[in-house]
Amino acid sequence: MANSVWRLIPLLSASGSLQMAIDQWLLEQHLAGKIGPTLRFYTWQPAAISLGYHQRRWPEFWQQLSFGGKSVELVRRPSGGRAVLHQGDLTYAVVASGFGGSRLKAYQNICQFLIEGWREMGLDLHYGEAGRNYIHNPNCFGTATGADLVTSDGYKLIGSAQLRRGNAILQHGSMRLQPDFDLFFQVFGEELIPVNLPLSVVGNDLIETVVEALSAAACRCFEIDLNVQPLSDEEWEEIWEVTGKTSICR
Repeated sequence: MANSVWRLIPLLSASGSLQMAIDQWLLEQHLAGKIGPTLRFYTWQPAAISLGYHQRRWPEFWQQLSFGGKSVELVRRPSGGRAVLHQGDLTYAVVASGFGGSRLKAYQNICQFLIEGWREMGLDLHYGEAGRNYIHNPNCFGTATGADLVTSDGYKLIGSAQLRRGNAILQHGSMRLQPDFDLFFQVFGEELIPVNLPLSVVGNDLIETVVEALSAAACRCFEIDLNVQPLSDEEWEEIWEVTGKTSICR
């Protein structure tokens, strides 16, 4: 039987408010039956802090931060969870349906392509084991729950969040690849432990290498083919109308 076809949106670097608008728009379009399952990878420019949809408290000084000569954007995700600093990271997003079962089971079904992709690159990941006390930590990467992926020495490499609408799911997550340790300490007041990435991915083409490996893993895990399809001009027009709902007023 032929594999189903998912859309792969090419790697995109853009502001956090625009990236969140794209993810939200993709979910709404998929739920309405206007687009099929979609996979995409993206980076945040400028650096940003994303807040979970229900997160109502955060330090006031987060709205005055800067990095690389630009203000750090404060943006709200359509998904839950706690604050994530997006700098030197790579984010994935899966918009699809048909992942039945519990929320955690859906997480793990989707995360399998991340586990297998990183294993192919030489890094073994497993699920975190933190209990409910994680809700008291405003830093998403401060603890690792059963929905997060950590290395064998306990480094949380990937933190994911999910939003369900009917049978449709948006799951997106941040992979910490080249974080700035000073900025992380400035935001969360915590020291960041370096991660030892496999030599096979370290280099100038780090992001491209990871995207290629994870795209191939997605094809195997979901038994799909990927069709590369950038966003059209008409789709961009619709997405821009969503951006104001994701940014946080300064």
